[in-house]
Amino acid sequence: MPTIADLKKGQKAKVLDISSDFIPLKLLEMGCLPGNDIQLVQNTPFRDPLYLNINDSYVAIRKETAIQIEVEIIS
Repeated sequence: MPTIADLKKGQKAKVLDISSDFIPLKLLEMGCLPGNDIQLVQNTPFRDPLYLNINDSYVAIRKETAIQIEVEIIS
């Protein structure tokens, strides 16, 4: 199953499952919940952190967090 860490720049995806209890509460409060859409806005040179658009909020998350969030790639 693909995760946020598998997205390429500009790709959109729908969050399917968050498979860890170690996801920061702030990320959940910003809308990173199952059913919501996300988009990878920018990569950094080593892909850590990842810069995302979640519900019109921009957030950077670490790769170790991104691999815990399963997604369905839209485009």
